[in-house]
Amino acid sequence: MSGVTVTVCRSCPAGQSGLAKRMRAAIGNNADLQEVDCMSGCMRPSTVSFRAAGKTAYLFGEITEADIPNLVVFLRLYSASQDGNLADARPLGSLREKAIARIPG
Repeated sequence: MSGVTVTVCRSCPAGQSGLAKRMRAAIGNNADLQEVDCMSGCMRPSTVSFRAAGKTAYLFGEITEADIPNLVVFLRLYSASQDGNLADARPLGSLREKAIARIPG
């Protein structure tokens, strides 16, 4: 495992419709996936976060099942980054526009 934790809000619409289960299938053992009841991203639901020790953490909103491939790409790039910062966000497609927060590690 990469030491990355992916958190899915289970009270958001996508969380209620099984986003975590589909994310878990897509990421396999490449990260620890957890669900929480609320991540306070209610103005831009559905929310997913990525964090790892010593790295910048990210919170994304307005996530749908269609974003899963881009979230998997983000996970790969994030895992490979020493500090969690990405030099080029273009490989993330529309996920670039769904970032709510970047929290320094």
